[in-house]
Amino acid sequence: MRTLLLTGPGGTGRTTVAAATALKAAREGTRTLLLGTDRDDTLGAVLGVPTGPAPTPVPVAPNLTAWRPDAAQGFRDALAALQDRAASALDLLGASRLDPEELTPLPGADDLALLRALREAALAEAHDLLVVDLPPAPRALALLAAPEELRRSLRRLLPPERQAARALRPVLGRLAGVPMPAEALYQATARWELELAAAEAVLADRNTTVRLVAEPGPAGADAVRATTLGLALRGLRTDLLVANRVLPEDVPADSWLGGPLAQQRKTLEEWQGTYDVHAVAHLGRDPRGTDDLAALDVPGVNPAASPVEWPVTDRLAEDGVLVWHIPLPGAVREELDLVRRGDELVVAAGPFRRTVPLPSALRRCTVDGAALREDTLAVRFAPDPGLWPRGR
Repeated sequence: MRTLLLTGPGGTGRTTVAAATALKAAREGTRTLLLGTDRDDTLGAVLGVPTGPAPTPVPVAPNLTAWRPDAAQGFRDALAALQDRAASALDLLGASRLDPEELTPLPGADDLALLRALREAALAEAHDLLVVDLPPAPRALALLAAPEELRRSLRRLLPPERQAARALRPVLGRLAGVPMPAEALYQATARWELELAAAEAVLADRNTTVRLVAEPGPAGADAVRATTLGLALRGLRTDLLVANRVLPEDVPADSWLGGPLAQQRKTLEEWQGTYDVHAVAHLGRDPRGTDDLAALDVPGVNPAASPVEWPVTDRLAEDGVLVWHIPLPGAVREELDLVRRGDELVVAAGPFRRTVPLPSALRRCTVDGAALREDTLAVRFAPDPGLWPRGR
């Protein structure tokens, strides 16, 4: 299954473009699932069909199903299951259980619901294409980073190797005369690890791409530049930049639209020199229903996107170093920071930060320097004589 994730600055018609893209694919015969993320049914307003916590029982159009996961219900179900699993510990503490009806979702519940929906859609294999209307760019970048960051935190807090002594916990519990919650904790951690790994696998899959939607203008240009850098640091594939709500060229020179049109022209020229841009004309109204969506000239879904690679170049013979190339389009040298921490490298670019494991060969090296050239960060590693195999 191919997965297309759409994001961009807020208020640029991202949901409309996502719906039009899904409708176009469905009309071409592709079994398509359109996944929405807003608590308000903005997706249903665009489609002209209400959407909710279950896939639409009747397709929005032939081959097109819409789904907007309910974060509140998912949160209540998850907490109820957690209370059931921790019943003995709660009874020991004298704690009273919470009723599902009194619960409201915590911050971040929407993002977790979306990640769970991504995993379920991929595992179901009921569709050929999944189109996801992600939240606006800053929140979308945090959401896309969540599976990797949460898995890393779980491994640091509860290393798998510590489970070797779990067979002793029942004995310790009987000796102490009280229930031992550690086993349940490790079981819960294993479930979280499995779910997060499945969501991360969907995002990292070679058939998953990100498409940016923005309205050409100064604010849109700044947002696209920052979002592109954040996606690159995560190693996520991007295919197109959709310039949405583009004004017609035949606007009279004395019209009040002359100023916005000039701004759009300037931004489009800049984008076309940097990105693969597809312009979508302004309809003159807010699109509503499948007829309006079909009138939008949105791009189709590419059959495959070029994979993002962070190659290691062997320059041992020439310079005595290995060079790790990390593409960071739009990065500024003064806003870059690198920290080596054991077998990991912490890379900070502007407001974004990521901790990445070093390739096996580089773990036996020391950092020898770094340089940013042509939107690529080149980090040099010199072999550590005490760790590097002899004769290599």
